[in-house]
Amino acid sequence: MQKGSIRVQTENIFPIIKKFLYSDHDIFIRELVSNAVDATQKLKTLSSLGEAKGELGDLGIEIRLDTEKKTITISDKGIGMTEEEVDKFLNQVAFSGAEEFLNKYKGQNEANIIGHFGLGFYSSFMVSEKVEVLTKSYKEGAKAVKWECDGSPEYSLEETDKEGRGTDIVLYINEESNEFLDAERIRTILKKFCRFLPVPISFEGTQVNNPNPAWVKKPSELTTQDYQDFYKELYPYSEPPLFWIHLNVDYPFNLTGILYFPKIKQSYEIQKDKIQLYSNQVFVTDEVKDIVPEFLMLLHGVIDSPDIPLNVSRSYLQGDPNVKKIGNHITKKVADKLEEIFNTERKEFEEKWESLGLFVKYGMMTDDKFMEKASRFHIMEDVKGGKFYTLDEYRAATEVLQKNKEGKLVILYTTSPVQQDSYIQQALAKGYTIVKLETIIDASFINQMESKWQDVHFTRVDADIADNLIDKAEVTSTVLNEEEETSLKELFSRQVPELHVTVEIKGLSPEAPPVIATRPEFMRRMKDMASMSGPMGSFYANMPDEVTLTVNGNHPIFQTVLKEENKGKQEKLVHNLADLALLSQGLLKGGNLTSFIDRSVELLSGERTGKIILEA
Repeated sequence: MQKGSIRVQTENIFPIIKKFLYSDHDIFIRELVSNAVDATQKLKTLSSLGEAKGELGDLGIEIRLDTEKKTITISDKGIGMTEEEVDKFLNQVAFSGAEEFLNKYKGQNEANIIGHFGLGFYSSFMVSEKVEVLTKSYKEGAKAVKWECDGSPEYSLEETDKEGRGTDIVLYINEESNEFLDAERIRTILKKFCRFLPVPISFEGTQVNNPNPAWVKKPSELTTQDYQDFYKELYPYSEPPLFWIHLNVDYPFNLTGILYFPKIKQSYEIQKDKIQLYSNQVFVTDEVKDIVPEFLMLLHGVIDSPDIPLNVSRSYLQGDPNVKKIGNHITKKVADKLEEIFNTERKEFEEKWESLGLFVKYGMMTDDKFMEKASRFHIMEDVKGGKFYTLDEYRAATEVLQKNKEGKLVILYTTSPVQQDSYIQQALAKGYTIVKLETIIDASFINQMESKWQDVHFTRVDADIADNLIDKAEVTSTVLNEEEETSLKELFSRQVPELHVTVEIKGLSPEAPPVIATRPEFMRRMKDMASMSGPMGSFYANMPDEVTLTVNGNHPIFQTVLKEENKGKQEKLVHNLADLALLSQGLLKGGNLTSFIDRSVELLSGERTGKIILEA
């Protein structure tokens, strides 16, 4: 038996390993199983080169739990090690790296600093009071050896009996880590970290992984059903995806994977952090924000690249030129795929726009390169339904009527076709084309696009009276005389709590509503964006609503209102007409709404007044 001290000058390496090697202690299973996979893959390679003699036989990896002995054993039938290799790899190489790590990072936060030092095997000491390694090399005539260490710098190395090549690592779990003696906990960890490792892995007699997942196959080998089945394997309770992109790059970097467009019914269902990062089929993390642009994190799926540098815990990415290249490549592939679908299957693309639109708009807002391509397949749905326009198509359809005096294309939109119906109908009557922009990000989206799309301006259909939506119309005369206009303006110019009201008298069509409430585009848009939070959002959210009450002096109801001799009743009639207009904008709430209801009941109690209200 050989005894000795591990070749490292300091004696405090093990406490640091136990405490700081990885932020999550359950990572030790990933490290040890990954090492077993590496040993197995090396044997396959040597066999293919004719350097490993004989039949390989079963190459599966087995994990065993013994709750009585308080042990976890990880066994492989891979390349194994000779006594000299054990001494070299366990006693010299890893711990020379450990000493380098200590010297370099002494006094710093050790939680995130080990990675390139090759200490994966020593993660076992985070949970073990003692570790045994029983191993036998694939080489002819090799003898089995046993290495044992109790977490101090002392170790023993001796010959032992072992059938067949490979390595068994036996962990004697310490008291603080008894949680890992629970079979369900082990199974959960294996499912998280090892579910797609390329060698069969069994636990308690059951294989726990899929060694040949869809992303490692060629696209030509996969059917639509295969892609959908793999999505279900990743996300068992999700609806089928809309589309997917198979990544397969080997130069100038290595990248494989499958990215899926999930089905999103409502904007609040958006879920990030659904992309899983793997390195040679070993799970690393589902936090990929440093690899892919933020908007791509709305996608689901898997990316696998051994070229992405990782730190010790393999959970956080270090800065590297390849990372940016990979992100740019994925962005281009996504844009190309969407444009291809738009060009070849436009009807299907339009049918799925409710989900796709959120993703496309988010990307256009945050990534200029994506926006350049996406402007060709971003579409807007006509308020009448069933018809969609790209920006160029909308421009072609509306340029005659909807280009303002400044030469800008005015895109008229609605955020709520039901609530804004009266405004929509007035605009449609003038021949205008209106699109729906109803999602949670549209307020921010139109702001961004106005700065990126030249000569385009967005105006909500209720931002002004229909005559003023494209350009301010010339003041038209009313049937009222100057005295009547002044009297009517005074009647409507009342202070409303929480609102900043401006009253104007205009000569609209007699068929137009008697009073129209509009909210200036800029201020209303800022208040809409306030729901997206942020300091400026809070600023605008707390500002009073600005409202313009446009009184249609040509509506016949005002002839009756102005002739009303009962001043109290006259004021109530005007108050109700103003409240009806505010109600159409959703601005009549709380006590003001209650007062409107009570006042309406009171006025309706009179036959003549009731007739007036009904006509209004």
